[in-house]
Amino acid sequence: MNCWEAHLDKLKKILLGLSLVWSIALSAQTGIIKGVIRDKLSNEPIGFANVLLVGTDKGTTSDENGAYEITGLTPGLYNLRFSFVGYEDNTAFEVQVSNNKPAIVDMELGTSSQKLEEVVIKAPPFKKTEESPVSLRTIGVAEIQRNPGGNRDISKVVQTLPGVTITPAFRNDLIIRGGAPNENRFFLDEVEVPNINHFATQGASGGPVGLINVNFINDVDFFSGAFPANRGNAVSSVFNFRQRDGRDDRIGGTFMVSATDIGLTLEGPLSEKTTFLFSARRSYLQVLFKLFELPFLPIYNDFQAKVKIKLDKKNELTFIGLGAYDQFELNLEANETEEQQSILDRLPEAPQWNYTNGLVYKHYRTNGYYTVVLSRNMLDNKATKYFNNDKSRAENLILDYGSQEIENKLRIENTIRSGDYRINYGLSYEFARYNNRTFNRIFTAAGAQTIDYRSAFNLNKYAAFGQISRKLLDSRLTLSAGLRMDGNNYSDDMSNPLDQLSPRFSASYNLSPKFAINFNAGIFYQLPPYTILGFQQNNEFVNRSNDITYIRNRQLVAGIELNTDFNARFTIEGFYKGYSNYPFLLRERISLANLGGDFGVVGNEPATPTSEGRSYGVEVLFQQRLFKGFYGIAAYTLGRSEFTNGNNNEFLASAWDARHIVNLTLGKKWGKNWEAGLNWRFQSGLPRTPFADNSSLVANWNVNFRGIPDYSRINSERSGPINFLDFRIDKKWFFPKWSLNLYFDIENAFSASVPTPELVLDRPLDATGKPTGGGVIENPTAPNNLQRYKVKTIDNAQGQSIPSIGVMVEW
Repeated sequence: MNCWEAHLDKLKKILLGLSLVWSIALSAQTGIIKGVIRDKLSNEPIGFANVLLVGTDKGTTSDENGAYEITGLTPGLYNLRFSFVGYEDNTAFEVQVSNNKPAIVDMELGTSSQKLEEVVIKAPPFKKTEESPVSLRTIGVAEIQRNPGGNRDISKVVQTLPGVTITPAFRNDLIIRGGAPNENRFFLDEVEVPNINHFATQGASGGPVGLINVNFINDVDFFSGAFPANRGNAVSSVFNFRQRDGRDDRIGGTFMVSATDIGLTLEGPLSEKTTFLFSARRSYLQVLFKLFELPFLPIYNDFQAKVKIKLDKKNELTFIGLGAYDQFELNLEANETEEQQSILDRLPEAPQWNYTNGLVYKHYRTNGYYTVVLSRNMLDNKATKYFNNDKSRAENLILDYGSQEIENKLRIENTIRSGDYRINYGLSYEFARYNNRTFNRIFTAAGAQTIDYRSAFNLNKYAAFGQISRKLLDSRLTLSAGLRMDGNNYSDDMSNPLDQLSPRFSASYNLSPKFAINFNAGIFYQLPPYTILGFQQNNEFVNRSNDITYIRNRQLVAGIELNTDFNARFTIEGFYKGYSNYPFLLRERISLANLGGDFGVVGNEPATPTSEGRSYGVEVLFQQRLFKGFYGIAAYTLGRSEFTNGNNNEFLASAWDARHIVNLTLGKKWGKNWEAGLNWRFQSGLPRTPFADNSSLVANWNVNFRGIPDYSRINSERSGPINFLDFRIDKKWFFPKWSLNLYFDIENAFSASVPTPELVLDRPLDATGKPTGGGVIENPTAPNNLQRYKVKTIDNAQGQSIPSIGVMVEW
């Protein structure tokens, strides 16, 4: 044997040894699930409760302190079922077990109204509350993380559910049951968060990138109707995000690198009674966008924190922190094509930052608990634009906008269980401050305007709410009635809470343990955006003089629900929403309900509360939780969304009038921790408004740099259908002290596009084919106010494929 053969033989032995070590590491059964089982109302530990790993023969019982622990588990996903006599059992789905840290699953069990001490009451596998028996979907963290095309973004995951309209612009606008993007509210561990997206659209709720770190999330309750009385100021949806606690055994963390950003999460104990979670993230999209010669460079940064102190068995205090700092700059070197030049002409530079901080105190009693929430949030939003992006001359200034929204909130609640009754009531107070500095030269179909004003006001908001629920007929019938009142001191029209009296009623009847009929009716109110309230002309709050008031929404929802033995359910729901007092924008002569699905600011103009609207439809859903390696969602929505525009009070299709929406998600977990999923989304075309004839006037174009919508023909055309296919594949490795997750995710895998007409200047081409110079005036002999640029329509199709590769290391 020569020396090379000897070295080769040694190398083979080394590789064989490494392979053996690798195999032993991957097959190690050192995973742990542990937690504490408590009474849902009193927070008292439940001793000797049963814990079962569904589909296995493994399980345990809790000790006298409610603590349990299951050891010797192979890494993977498990379902845990918790039960105890006299309580409704509960299941924790898709708990991720790894070798590097214990999976903490604390469980709350609610007492059964049947009071049968010898009987364990089996609960359905899908969450259903007494207050909201319809229009409630609960999304687990595993569903968020693995959703194809979602890229770990909760807003994109929600778009796979029924009743949710998607836009072709790959934004996170939440358009629920035909409502506008400004009609949603978000709560993070009881703390209200005004927006959950980067580059937020002020006056709405959308943006292109999610803000919340999925590593913090335990699950999310998504209400598309039937809102409980303690959740106000929403008419389309409410999101309750529940975060997990930090680990209590040692310091650990997660390092994440994706195609768009890099982030770090740390967690662990600060003391025997205190745990923490903290994360920070920064994007490098600006590097990729510059590499691909895109004309804009977005940069986002965010942080998130949670600190929980368990003072004793009856008292706990939680701090919540969430914030973002975003920059939106122009890449002036990317100006080779008509599309690039058009974007550079019209997009402003727009830095923005926001934060939300909150404290949540809970005090548990024998029959209930108090909740006190104190929070503060702030948004700082700016935008500037110069003609031809030339900042050297002051007269080139077209837009100089700066605004702040500051809110300080206090909410006090009391939750009681008394016999067959569940009661929740409370009060809330909010002190808000809004300021605005606007200089904007605009041209609309009505002509030229220069807006120049400063505005500031303080606002005191107050509310009272209560809800009572009861189960009857051996828990087959559940009834719930709630009442809410809201008011503020902005104007006499909104100061009396009795004018915003918001009743609601829910009923659910179980025809069998698996089949139920559900119902909800209610009236809900929402305050118009601060941009509407704060608009001034001649130092006067003109919208106060215009009697602007709360948006009023009447809702009716009814449906049936069928649960199966294999962790699946089938639901059909019909809904109707009737709007009144919606802001009607006087400048464009349209309802505010048509706006909010783009970047910028919504509602910064005069308005009256004269628009009305309606949306109605039917939703069908089949949802399969993880069962024998498979999971999936099939959803179909048939609906209409219409609002009045102009003076004739005729109902016309709104910008969100998607008649047909189909979502199909299918996933499979394979051996050796492989997982793959597909998501198909189809939606009929959304309405759009054609351009006005005066768009090409030189005076107009030099300010707008785009076609002006002709709102006298609002939504008279429709875009093509949306037909997207998303794909994702994950592979995980589990080692004794750490784990590794690699994934490949692609949104719109086949680059299906939606034709989007855009008006651009018809510029002359140089020898290389690059558009050069300014616009060409096609009628130079005409008077100055009648001169027009030569323009043309191009197809700025929205529908590029968006691939993402990610690496996540957890220790």
